[in-house]
Amino acid sequence: MKKQKKALITGITGFAGSHLAEFLLDKGLVIHGMVRWRSERSNIQSIKKKLFLHEADLLDAHSLYTVIETIKPDYIFHLAAQSFVKSSWASPAHTIEVNMVGSTNLFEAVRRCHFPTVIQIACSSEEYGKVYPEETPIKETNALRPLSPYGVSKLGMDYLGYQYYESYGLKIIRTRGFNHTGPRRGEVFAESTFAKQIAEIEKGKREPIVSVGNLDAERDYTDVRDMVRAYYLAAQKCTPGEVYNICTGKTWKIKKVLDFLLSQSKVKITMQKDPNRMRPSDVLLLSGDNSKFVKATGWKPQISFEQTLTDLLNYWREKV
Repeated sequence: MKKQKKALITGITGFAGSHLAEFLLDKGLVIHGMVRWRSERSNIQSIKKKLFLHEADLLDAHSLYTVIETIKPDYIFHLAAQSFVKSSWASPAHTIEVNMVGSTNLFEAVRRCHFPTVIQIACSSEEYGKVYPEETPIKETNALRPLSPYGVSKLGMDYLGYQYYESYGLKIIRTRGFNHTGPRRGEVFAESTFAKQIAEIEKGKREPIVSVGNLDAERDYTDVRDMVRAYYLAAQKCTPGEVYNICTGKTWKIKKVLDFLLSQSKVKITMQKDPNRMRPSDVLLLSGDNSKFVKATGWKPQISFEQTLTDLLNYWREKV
């Protein structure tokens, strides 16, 4: 009888982590998840009984070693992070500590366990930062000019992954995911806060005005369900030490995202700029080239962005 493969997901209670857990369960893997004692677990409520959860913290090296030594996972999907760009301006040191020191602790734990685990690390398109128009669509070889503490922290994690591959032979695959969204997306992110505000307006819980930040930025959006499928394929088919963009190659201006969501609303809504939603510097254009990843895995997105936004709005309609 074929032995079931074991996967450990850091950040399993989060947005992408919960979707990945659902996907991997369907693939027949045994799913272990790393949680902190104070983790909000509503995202995994419907599948919790099928998961093996372990209390550990990225900043507690001993807890990581204990969990990995106990599980001996075939795969680690490293999704735990301080993942909100705006928060990184308010707490840059914490963002860098969690994303860089925490990842180092994870790599050290795997190294000390001497187990041939494949590790997929969720890096970010924010590492590219300041991109010139002639550099788009962005290839993996593009210069990295991060414009936020978050972008710097992800760049550090990315290069630590490369260093641990080169120095110790850890099977680390680096994926630079561009924006991804869908049901369960945190309300701090632009498209999700728009959807939540619209759902609240429809229920009469707020005035018919949506507060917005910078609407001129353009983003390459992937549905989270397509993104986690890509993470799985990366762990199966990609080459350790290499880095891969995961994106659709198509961009949406934030204004167009808002317009689409407003067009789905049942009531008339206006918008107003909120200075608190602006950042000290913002990445204006993130449009990716996914050809390297597609060639390695055969992946392509299956869910249209219009469907993603509709599902996100319906998620908030049920939640509020």
